[in-house]
Amino acid sequence: MAKAHLNPGREKRVLRGHPWVFRSDIERVEGSFTPGDVVDVLSARGRFLGRAMYNPASQIALRMFTLHDEPVDEAFIRSRVERALSYRRRFADLRSCRLIFSESDGLPALIADSFGSVIVIQSLALGIERWKNVIVDALCDALHPDGVWERSDVKVRELEGMEQTQGLMRGTVADKVEMQENGIRFLVDVKQGQKTGYFLDQKENRAAIAPFVRGCRVLDCFTHTGAFALHAAHFGASEVTGVDISDLACRQAAENAALNGLQVSFEEANAFDLLRSKYDAHEQYDTIILDPPAFTKTRAAVPAALRGYKEINLRAMKMVKNEGYLITCSCSHHVLPEMFAGMLVDAAADAKVCLRQIEARTQGRDHPILAASPETQYLKCHILQILR
Repeated sequence: MAKAHLNPGREKRVLRGHPWVFRSDIERVEGSFTPGDVVDVLSARGRFLGRAMYNPASQIALRMFTLHDEPVDEAFIRSRVERALSYRRRFADLRSCRLIFSESDGLPALIADSFGSVIVIQSLALGIERWKNVIVDALCDALHPDGVWERSDVKVRELEGMEQTQGLMRGTVADKVEMQENGIRFLVDVKQGQKTGYFLDQKENRAAIAPFVRGCRVLDCFTHTGAFALHAAHFGASEVTGVDISDLACRQAAENAALNGLQVSFEEANAFDLLRSKYDAHEQYDTIILDPPAFTKTRAAVPAALRGYKEINLRAMKMVKNEGYLITCSCSHHVLPEMFAGMLVDAAADAKVCLRQIEARTQGRDHPILAASPETQYLKCHILQILR
């Protein structure tokens, strides 16, 4: 087995439990290897630090599998899958759940989501690609899905020296798969929908909005396929409008509303423009929900992203009635929780309102956070009361 020796001092992050070692942190690699192989990771003084998959072409050259001197083989991979499922069996519906959350479950760069009777996987690194079929077999042995669909059609694979790919891996998968979230039925397009087809990370946050939408006039911006909007209607909102820039998303959202017999209006519009026009028209709402896509994928673009977040939150704060509620989210992992919270304070000052924080939430428990890896915490969800 090849050995990767780190530069002096670079072992500290590994010892603290961070799962990544960057290419610039490696002093040399001894022994023969093929990109994607598992290698021993050693400190500059030769101390064994663990085993990782190695890809010299990637900026994240080493992704740690284990800190122990143990074989990384099929039995090891299967044990990690079972550990991930065992954790989730304590609290989750395994038919509406992220089953594997990459580094947080000790299976770097591998995502597995469950939608009803179908599992969708995403493989994002060369090293984990080798174990993809073992992971799928382990999931099938444990959960017996009707089918498994791969959605590895993401550009980051090209940075790992792999082609984008998607398609059927096991069984059969329909064009639309039905699942339930918090008692609400959704049709999920696992083949063409965004990411793996549906955003499971907000499941617990959607359940948490119930007291703040009951009997309320609600505006849900960036509704996508209607998840927050349908939850608001399900929890007793008097009127719900969902907004998305995509006509397809609005049509899918309307289909989901009809599936549940819920009355929700959907508007195809740019949320920035719509918030501005509704504010100019003196529209007011009891509750506004903002759940936009990531405004930045790079650290350099964070200032621009914060300006975008401030614009939509400022408009929303001005449109929420006194003692009403703003439910506002960010999934941009480069926008740190303290940055997002600071932006909200600045927006409130400009809107001349007082914010009363009810909850500051993050991603659901099926997307666990590694304490030593801030990158594994990316979702911010604040439930705020607007006071004038």
